[in-house]
Amino acid sequence: MLNIITNILAAPHLDPDYSEYSNVLFNIGPLEIYIYSFMIMLGVLAALYLGLKEGKKLGVNTDYIIDGLIIILPLAIIGTRLWYVAFNWSEIGSFRAIFAIRDGGLAIHGGFVVAVIATYVYTRYRDIDLFKAFDLIAPGFLIAQTLGRWGNFFNQEAHGGIIGGGTRFDPNLSHDQQYEFLSSTLRLPDFIIHNMYINKGTAGNPLFNYYHPTFLYESLWNLSGFIIILIIRRMKFLRSGDLIAFYLIWYSVGRFFIEFMRTDALYIGDTGLRIAQVTSILMIIAGGVFLYFNHRIWQKKHYHEILAENATE
Repeated sequence: MLNIITNILAAPHLDPDYSEYSNVLFNIGPLEIYIYSFMIMLGVLAALYLGLKEGKKLGVNTDYIIDGLIIILPLAIIGTRLWYVAFNWSEIGSFRAIFAIRDGGLAIHGGFVVAVIATYVYTRYRDIDLFKAFDLIAPGFLIAQTLGRWGNFFNQEAHGGIIGGGTRFDPNLSHDQQYEFLSSTLRLPDFIIHNMYINKGTAGNPLFNYYHPTFLYESLWNLSGFIIILIIRRMKFLRSGDLIAFYLIWYSVGRFFIEFMRTDALYIGDTGLRIAQVTSILMIIAGGVFLYFNHRIWQKKHYHEILAENATE
């Protein structure tokens, strides 16, 4: 990771010795530990820490939270892979390739769907209030996704199109103009711009261009949602369970628009419909319906009332 600190003074396209950041954090013998994995685990630990703190205030047993994470996290990871495989089978090609996670191919929506189903089953088994569990999951998802997107940064993936448009063979803007947009218009720091200079050719025939850092756009969007959750969950209008509806709507609105910029979208067959955008629309609708039922039909306790009840016990 030393080259993250060095070689960022010159614009990458002007540096004859340019190379992207290594995506390996460190080695243990022949085993390589990737930054992507580290960022995901950092996000999980952040979510767990916050969940344990808030869980005590909601009266949820600490051991149940830890046990739930141990059970649900692996299932969610499997869900991310299966979702990707289901909508990208033409490129997977074989049963054996399904398990080649090191080659890439995870989709967050699959992880979310499996996590929600697993949470429902687990809370039924443990006799935990499902809505309290949802209130713990929502901020956890947002902070985990905020950090996890930085793993995409080091892998030079989940990025957008070429700055200014065009193709990798014939971009609309020169490298100087692309760099100027990221540096002066977006005012991105040099260390981010450095890894957005991506080769879509080969070592012998490089095709470098600067690409939109959609990983950053989504990370900042998720971080904003996380901060909003920290604020509104102490407000008196909030009911137990509302936070999962907020997550469904907030994350999905951001993902829907950012997906227009992505170059690695999964599609529903040959329809031209991006599965992430269709899923986002369904999640927004689900969030709105959930809020309606939670406030008009179920009328769950207000969040602050649950906090008060457990504060006096």
